[in-house]
Amino acid sequence: MPAGHLTLGREGEDEAARLLTSLGLRILARNYSTRLGEVDLICRHGDTLVFVEVKTRADSSLGVGTDAVNLRKRKRIVKAASEYLSVNDLWAHPCRFDVVSVVKTGGRLKAEHLPDAFQADFDAARGGRGWQPW
Repeated sequence: MPAGHLTLGREGEDEAARLLTSLGLRILARNYSTRLGEVDLICRHGDTLVFVEVKTRADSSLGVGTDAVNLRKRKRIVKAASEYLSVNDLWAHPCRFDVVSVVKTGGRLKAEHLPDAFQADFDAARGGRGWQPW
């Protein structure tokens, strides 16, 4: 049997997937993982690819889930997203990064969707290739 936090995390991802589907997004992948990072959900919304980080908290937790999506976490998500785009030859598609915060209170899950929650970080001075090719 998985640890409590793993079970809560899975429940949160399931609730996030239900919410996003109800908003018209189509789930393409769950828990896409590379050696550089992980993306909880990869979706398509029209022509846009959406990389989603899901943060689930119990009602007794301090802070909200979106507080945990710090710069380090965002960089790991962007790296995993970059690999997904490369492996699937999808660089020509517009992309965005969303966060879904899920809170479990009294056995009920409540999900809140934050579209376009952050941008891919890119520092041209370091000679990077840029986020989108256009």
